[in-house]
Amino acid sequence: MASHLLVRFFAVLHLVIDKLLYLCLKWYWGPSKQRCPTLQRKRIVVTYSAVELARMIRTREVSCYDVVSAFIDRLNEVNPLVNAVLDGPFIEALDEARRVDEQLAQGAIGETELAAKPFLGVPFTTKESTAVKDRLHTLGIVARRGVKANNDAECVRLMKEAGAIIIATTSIPEINRWQETRNNIIGQTNNPYDNRRTVGGSSGGEGALLAACGTPIGLGTDIGGSIRMPAFYCGVYGHKPTTGIINTRGCSLRTGREPSTMVVAGPMTRYATDLLPLMKVLVGPEKSISLRFDEPTDVRKLRYFYISESGDIKCSAVQPPLQIAMNRVVEHFSQIAPAGVKKVTLSGTEKTTNMWRYWMTQEPANFGTLLGNGKPLSPLVELAKKLTGRSEYTMASIYSLMDSILPQEKEDVIRELTRRCDQELTELLGDDGVLFYHSTTHPAPYHYAAFVNVYNFSYWCLFNVLHVPATQVPLGLDADGLPVGIQVVASRNRDRHCLAVAEEIERVFNGRIPPFIVD
Repeated sequence: MASHLLVRFFAVLHLVIDKLLYLCLKWYWGPSKQRCPTLQRKRIVVTYSAVELARMIRTREVSCYDVVSAFIDRLNEVNPLVNAVLDGPFIEALDEARRVDEQLAQGAIGETELAAKPFLGVPFTTKESTAVKDRLHTLGIVARRGVKANNDAECVRLMKEAGAIIIATTSIPEINRWQETRNNIIGQTNNPYDNRRTVGGSSGGEGALLAACGTPIGLGTDIGGSIRMPAFYCGVYGHKPTTGIINTRGCSLRTGREPSTMVVAGPMTRYATDLLPLMKVLVGPEKSISLRFDEPTDVRKLRYFYISESGDIKCSAVQPPLQIAMNRVVEHFSQIAPAGVKKVTLSGTEKTTNMWRYWMTQEPANFGTLLGNGKPLSPLVELAKKLTGRSEYTMASIYSLMDSILPQEKEDVIRELTRRCDQELTELLGDDGVLFYHSTTHPAPYHYAAFVNVYNFSYWCLFNVLHVPATQVPLGLDADGLPVGIQVVASRNRDRHCLAVAEEIERVFNGRIPPFIVD
């Protein structure tokens, strides 16, 4: 009885705090919002899927130069609003595009080479913490303002090898450690649906630029929702792969040989149908075979489950527009799957943030040392500097630093809870199960709301803790014109099931609604 009353008390408290926070931030940011600039019809090519662009370039329906030029123009048009580009656009991309056109015109690229370059001539971007040779690699910190990468990250190398052309790198929070994208190099990145709202983090620049059609392909990384959070807030697709199937060398100074980590690299796109072809590139041909990426998935033969709320009293309640989105998906799959969609629970979801917080302490890299560019930082010293106007870091980084001096989680308790949660999910999904799970509790909140509602990201980070694949899928807009969506989750190495279900949801609901009009 006492525990039930405590849960109800926290639920009411959250409702009051959420309402007050909403009103205060709405007043602070003002009544008027700016949305993404209108897209001129002559640049309609920037709305096409990456796969379609690759086909059109390959068959010379459109020149590679015109495609790259259109995306660079669009990037320059939208960036004053979203402030997503940290380095670029790279004008050298136009020279590369010319060479592609010349080679195609001369017939210098044979069928074998074309098959090995499925994204020949297609532009792409990546978050700036993922290394691009000879481009800025600041990780969002002032101390690295002029640092450039010596080599491409492995995922960037694979994209270039597949024929794609890098046109820019995008903004991140300092060392990728926050739920918003803000740093002291270029400032705050804004949501293309409403510039008063967050894009999330840490792949926030990618989410904003994708939604605004400044790029057709984005590369992100994800340690606690960093692909899926911006994908959700910006109304695009993002896939967090099974841990370990994509090499993370060059992502946030990683070697790619870390023995134990929650970090993954993965694709972000405007179309679900782009995700699988990109995953084939990023995992390589051998893993594509072992992951059975070329085998068709009949979504009618999969088993489906959903969880309505995590039960974490530190989180806000899931808002009605997100519950409605979940219900629409559940209803559709109940109609096509013989066993319907079963409502379930998992042990430990109510302690998700505790589990993630503990497992972050087991990561091979130390946040304070990375933030200090190799020198460990004192949380209290940095807080004092911030309060006296002498800090070179954002308040979000100070907030994250302070967590290291707070009481730590109990190791044996968290490890056992993680084991139970992992075992239950593995047994539930088996080889053919899919779980629908909420993305978070609210559509994109106002900037700075995360300082109060710090735990609402836990709906994403659960699947980093469990190392399973999860795809973020958009499902239209709420009454305020902000994206809503859900996560599609499968068991380890069943990424193809997530991607197939995402494609089915795209086919049925066509849930990606752009933040601009075409004129």
